[in-house]
Amino acid sequence: MAYPTPYNIPAAPLSQDSQAVKELSVPIHQAKGWLQFLGVLSIIGGIGQALSVVGILWAWLPIWMGVLLFQAGSNIESAARIGDKYSFLRSLGSLKTYFVIQGVMALISILLVIVMLCILFILPLLGVTLIPWQQLINNAASSGY
Repeated sequence: MAYPTPYNIPAAPLSQDSQAVKELSVPIHQAKGWLQFLGVLSIIGGIGQALSVVGILWAWLPIWMGVLLFQAGSNIESAARIGDKYSFLRSLGSLKTYFVIQGVMALISILLVIVMLCILFILPLLGVTLIPWQQLINNAASSGY
């Protein structure tokens, strides 16, 4: 005698769900090769950064992003082939994480550019007004230059 479970678990995905997953996964499945290609390139770039002295602290980020792209490409394969809903959701989850990381990196880059522009333009302008030009000119004239 089988014991009743507190929730219903379907034995297999419904055919409508399977067909819907197959249809929804087509665009990502068509880009699967590009996802995996960019994932491999990102991993290789991260390894290159890890081998350099400059990028040793941030090398894990492109490697992680490359793994996410590669996982998305691998998961979408089974979603498109057999209509596996969970593979489809894992693929979308990997893509979501990739784009969140990419967005945070873009925001950090924008902030760094703004800070660098402030350093390059505003601080020299402040420095120009703080330098006693007249005193420098007088010292240069009295010393014979």
